[in-house]
This record gives sequence, structure tokens and C-alpha cells, in this order.
Amino acid sequence: MNDVTAGASAPRIVPHLWFDREAKEAAAFYSTVFPDSSVTSTATLRDTPSGDSDIVSFTLWGMPFMAISAGPLFKFNPSVSFIVNFDPSRESRARELLDETWDKLAEHGTALMPLGEYPFSARFGWIRDKYGVTWQLMLTNPEGEPRPTIIPSLMFTGDNAGRAEEARELYLSVFEHSRPGQLRRYGPGMAPDREGTVMFSDFMIENTWLTAMDSAHNHGFTFNEAISLLVRCDTQAQIDAYWSALSADPQAEQCGWLKDKFGLSWQIAPAAMEDMMANGTPEQIERVTKAFMPMKKLDIAQLEQAYRG
Repeated sequence: MNDVTAGASAPRIVPHLWFDREAKEAAAFYSTVFPDSSVTSTATLRDTPSGDSDIVSFTLWGMPFMAISAGPLFKFNPSVSFIVNFDPSRESRARELLDETWDKLAEHGTALMPLGEYPFSARFGWIRDKYGVTWQLMLTNPEGEPRPTIIPSLMFTGDNAGRAEEARELYLSVFEHSRPGQLRRYGPGMAPDREGTVMFSDFMIENTWLTAMDSAHNHGFTFNEAISLLVRCDTQAQIDAYWSALSADPQAEQCGWLKDKFGLSWQIAPAAMEDMMANGTPEQIERVTKAFMPMKKLDIAQLEQAYRG
């Protein structure tokens, strides 16, 4: 595996949600949907291209998330969803809790796969909530190593269909603290999905599990900036290495954001920047915001200098 993180504590991959104006509202709502959940910090970025933008950090069932209100530029779609594992071996009320969670998400939401019994799970449903974010609720009791309760799930569709394994191998090669998990392939007679492509896989990068699958059906959606993966970095060397390994679209490089060869959006950012935004004075936050807005790849030294004033 790549050793770009050698000598520093490992970064963490954090799902990041882009809302129009509802980031704070949505974070508060999700905190009522899932156990062990809370909003941990909020801040406002002033005078961005989208006006004043709220940023929110929150945890859902112990999983860290971030969100921003930055205008109606991107729409959520199921190319990135979140699998929620309800495991009877860890939670005595797993089935009841799954149904309760479904009912909360179903308020003004839309079922993509109705809640019921499927060959792969005794209780499963895929739902789009009232904000457009999609969740796969699954009753699980995994043999062997358990998985986290919430796992970001990547669906490779359209021109990306058939590339899930390629993406999985790229991500495993880029991040040091990483390892593969399951890999199941489509068999014959499962058209339009091609035999040998990925029906389901999972893998861990920087202690965060992800799943990936191919789907050759005509979905009409693919990855966009509505959901990105934020990589918390401790050093400029980490930022430089991840940026070099992942960025494949120069036009998408802005404010620490990039797109990889599959169109998936990442944010490569200093871990310290989250602390600056959560704990800084309004004047410090304003200076940091003005410093990073013109940047493509983020520069830790310049951000720290702006923070100090």
C-alpha cells in the first residue's frame, strides 16, 4: 500500500453533504432518526459565491458527517447512498429499530425498494428521504468480522458501470491504512449487468468502510458534488500526495475539492481546518474563508497564517 501517511496519524474519511439551505435542519433531523447521534459544531462562512453558508459537523450512530448549505447547485441521487446495518447480534431490538428508522425517513420521503424480505436480507428497504439523501436499511447478522452501522455505498452507473473493481483497487492503492473485504460478482444471465462485474464489494480506507457495486441499468444518474468524501489530513505532504493520486479533472479543482477518474468528488483538507471553523472567532473564520476561496489545493501554512492574523 502507498505510504503517504507514514509518520503521521492516519486521516479519516468523512461523508460530506451539500444542501441548498437545509444543512442545519437536516443534521438536526438525522440526529433524531438514528441512535447515538448529535450535532457537534456549526459555523457560518460569510460572503462565499453562494452567499453566507452554514457548515455543520454531526455524528450519526457514531459515524462522523459534515454538511454545508451552499445553494441549489447539486442534487442528491442514489449513486452515493448510506447502508445502515441493524445487527441482531449487537442490538436486541434490531428489527424494531429498523422499522422505526424507516418510518422516520419515510415522512415526505420516497421508497426506492419497498421495505420487505429479499434474498440477501430478511428485512431491507431503500428509501429517499425528504432532502433527497438515500438510505439502505438492512437487517444483518454478519458472520466473521462485523461491519460498522453506517457505510457509504458507491454505485457505478452509466459510463462507470463495470468499473467498481477498478475504483476499489485504486482507492486501496492510494490510502495506506486500507484493506479489501468482500467481493461478489454478477453471474451469467443477469443482464444488463455483465458477468464478472461487481454485484457487491466492500473495502476499508483509513479505517472507514465503503461499499461499491456496478449497475448497468439505465438509472440516469451518476456521481456529483452533492455527496463527497472528505479526507482529513495532518500534513501538507498528505494533502499533496492524495491530490496527486486522485485528481483527474483540473476543471473540478477548487477550494480543496477534486474529482477522480470516475467523477467521484473528494475534499482533501487539513484536519486543523475543521477545528478552525468550529472554534475560531467570526473574524478568524472570515480570514480563513478569504484565504481558501481562491485556492485549488489547500495550503496548510497559508491557512494557519490567516487564522493567526
